[in-house]
Amino acid sequence: MVDQLILWDQSLMVFLNNLGSPTYDGLWLFLTKQFYWSPYFAVILYLTYTKLGTKNFLYLLLFTTLLLMVTDQSANLFKNYFMRLRPCNEPALEGLIRVIKSSDTYSFYSGHATNSMATTVLVFSLLRPYYKYAPLLFLFPLIFAYSRIYLGLHYPGDILTGYFFGAGYGYLTYRLYRKFILKD
Repeated sequence: MVDQLILWDQSLMVFLNNLGSPTYDGLWLFLTKQFYWSPYFAVILYLTYTKLGTKNFLYLLLFTTLLLMVTDQSANLFKNYFMRLRPCNEPALEGLIRVIKSSDTYSFYSGHATNSMATTVLVFSLLRPYYKYAPLLFLFPLIFAYSRIYLGLHYPGDILTGYFFGAGYGYLTYRLYRKFILKD
């Protein structure tokens, strides 16, 4: 069963990765770096600050920092336990995928997907009562994580697993924030 899942994951990787073209490689290299998302993050920080106020916003920054530490370290624990090669390093995929960027670390599961989904779930949960377009926040983890497939760094299964863990961590953090800070 696990072998079949791996084959499906590899097949989907080949399909999704090969949707790219050299024309767009620079765009996806740009989109995969957190630094270039800074204007987006600044807007989100401003929106949360205006709705939460200074004290609650500072607590949110603390909760978010702790959340990112947990998500990042849990992804690293899984990577070092499973030691799954990244698609860019997988001999079975050589010549079948476009490798735009490579890395020597392991693949399963994606820290980028986990971090982006966790923070998005947390912020979405806090902002949805105030903004009817809050679901658009989920475009960030979708675009950000797809860049990892496009570049040849992660399998779709790595991304989906990262989303699953990230959503769980983000929701748990939201519940803790509401209970201890907002006292709802």
